[in-house]
Amino acid sequence: MSAPHRLDRGHTDDLMTFLAASPTPYHAVANAAERLEKAGFRQVSETDAWDAETAGASASGSGGKYVLRGGAIIAWYVPESAAPHTPYRIVGAHTDSPNLRVKPLPDTGAHGWRQVAVEIYGGPLMNSWLDRDLGLAGRLTLRDGSTRLVNVDRPLLRVPQLAIHLDRAVSAEGLKLDKQRHMQPIWGLGNDVRDGDLIAFLEEESGLGAGQVTGWDLMTHSVEAPAYLGRDKELVAGPRMDNLLSVHAGVAALTAVAGGSELPYIPVLAAFDHEENGSQSDTGADGPLLGGILERSVFARGGSYEDRARAFAGTVCLSSDTGHAVHPNYAERHDPTHHPRVNGGPILKVNVNNRYATDGSGRAVWAAACEKAGVPFQSFVSNNSMPCGTTIGPITAARHGIKTVDIGVAILSMHSVRELCGADDPHLLANALVAFLEG
Repeated sequence: MSAPHRLDRGHTDDLMTFLAASPTPYHAVANAAERLEKAGFRQVSETDAWDAETAGASASGSGGKYVLRGGAIIAWYVPESAAPHTPYRIVGAHTDSPNLRVKPLPDTGAHGWRQVAVEIYGGPLMNSWLDRDLGLAGRLTLRDGSTRLVNVDRPLLRVPQLAIHLDRAVSAEGLKLDKQRHMQPIWGLGNDVRDGDLIAFLEEESGLGAGQVTGWDLMTHSVEAPAYLGRDKELVAGPRMDNLLSVHAGVAALTAVAGGSELPYIPVLAAFDHEENGSQSDTGADGPLLGGILERSVFARGGSYEDRARAFAGTVCLSSDTGHAVHPNYAERHDPTHHPRVNGGPILKVNVNNRYATDGSGRAVWAAACEKAGVPFQSFVSNNSMPCGTTIGPITAARHGIKTVDIGVAILSMHSVRELCGADDPHLLANALVAFLEG
């Protein structure tokens, strides 16, 4: 089980397929669940009573389990050797990315253009959304309370940029975008804007009858496919690498270790929604989802509160999220002695003000996993003169009292509609995660 580099460039090929098929958090967790099902995992309902079989700890209930809630998924595998107090090894990630999301009253327009009213989600590089062919995807809620995924994956919308002839100062003063006035996409022509047109269109696209949709969570996405880039194809350009790259690697790592009977830990994948706007939701890392599932697993396997406390005390979480590779045109924005490079291996993120959760003992856990996997790693720290971003790492550590280490893959163009990573880094990350989950 410890041979290095058991996942190779084929993993990156598969990542590109996963990115293209996952335009929203809801699609991402559905695709993750499909991969887990193929590996023998089975879904567990939160509303059912849990016992040893439900938790995956009996002969008849053996195999991995997972819970889906909205745009989040928690999956785990209980090895035969596990006791109720056995600690967990968790790969944490998030499924959401900055984008443009449809408002409750979506139908709008002016001057003969039909438009869709959108709200800015998270912190996107807004200029990267201009003049892109955009699709529309998300989740539809029907009158009976059921949900239906929808994905119009073809050129449907566009946020047109103002011609330079009408904004001569843009070259000298830079592009200035008003989030309300300048980011509403067009999707057709007509002077008669009718309430309900967009939802009626999506009902037809989904094969639903008129008036069946009573709720929606919809967002735009670029329809341009992920692609290898560069003379030697050593780079990958694509959407939503922040942070579906980590979700994909976590799924691959969990399915790789599932089946081992003598694992010293219970391996877990926790992929949350809403990281880009603070994680405070029932499906975010600052919510009760992960802690509740881990506790229920302990109790369903016959454990006590003391067993739960022991399990959590020995648990380690890797918060896996993309980070910043050194930018060749803006090297002064980076710390002068920490310059992570693409294809140099995953990064360990450190911030002494706890914007990242890594400490020295956590670094040792990560270093041991990378050494076991034969994977090099790099260190990232922010320039002291610039504010540092954050992740689910500090939230997970504080909420659950478990040791957490922040790691990830270094990329360029973070929060752009199209980001850039090294073609080798995804499988290097996945191999390190395998070694970590194996213990």
